[in-house]
Amino acid sequence: MKHQTIMEMHPEQRPDEKYLSMGPKALTDSELLAIILRTGTKEAPSTELADRLLRIDGDGEASILNLFRYELDDLKRINGIGKVKALQIKALMELSMRIATKSAKQKLDFNNPDTIATYYMEQLRHSSKECIVLVMLNSACQMIKDTVLSVGTVNASLYSSREIFLEAIKNEAVNIILIHNHPSGKPSPSVNDLSATKKIKKAGKLVDIELLDHIIIGDRTYYSFKQDGVL
Repeated sequence: MKHQTIMEMHPEQRPDEKYLSMGPKALTDSELLAIILRTGTKEAPSTELADRLLRIDGDGEASILNLFRYELDDLKRINGIGKVKALQIKALMELSMRIATKSAKQKLDFNNPDTIATYYMEQLRHSSKECIVLVMLNSACQMIKDTVLSVGTVNASLYSSREIFLEAIKNEAVNIILIHNHPSGKPSPSVNDLSATKKIKKAGKLVDIELLDHIIIGDRTYYSFKQDGVL
C-alpha cells in the first residue's frame, strides 16, 4: 500500500497550510501533532505517524491524552521518532500541564477543595504511580511550600506521620494538606487511606499542626476528606 506524503497532498489538506487558511480549530489532534513532528518516514507521513502516536501502538481510540502515557525512551523506540522529536513531544506535554496549573493557580483557595484539586489535577492524574504531595501552609492558610513526599508503585504509596511532620516542622508550617493520586482514575479512598488520614490527623494535634484536608486525585475527579466530613 502506497502512502501519500505530505508534499503529495493537495495544499489545502496539508496541516500547516490548513492551519494558515482555516485556523487551528479546523485541524484534528493528529494534524496539530503532525505540524510539530514536521516529517514522518518513508512508510508513513507525519499525519499518519501522529495518528499512530495518539492511538498507542496503533490500537484503540485516538486521544491526545495518550501522549502522557509515553516515557521518553518509549517514544525513541518508535520508528520515525528520534531523540529530537521525542523531546519535542515531552516538552509539549510538560508545557500543557504548566499552562493548566498556572491558570488554576489564579483561583487557588486552600479553604476550597475544588480549587485545590483543580490546581494539582494535571500534575497528578496522568501519573502511572501514586504520588504523595504535602502542602504546607502558614496560619493564614497561605502556601509556604509543597513537596512530593514519595512516589509509590502502581497500586500504593508508602507515607508515614513521622516523615510528614518532620517536613512540616522544618518549614514552620501551621497547617498542612495531603494530596495523592489514584492511577486507576477512581478517587474513592481505600481502607488504608482512611486509617492513615485519621492517624495523621491525630498526630498533628500533638505537635499543633492541623491537617486541613486530604484530597485524592482521580481522572478529572477527586475526593476530599474534608468535604465528606471525615476531617
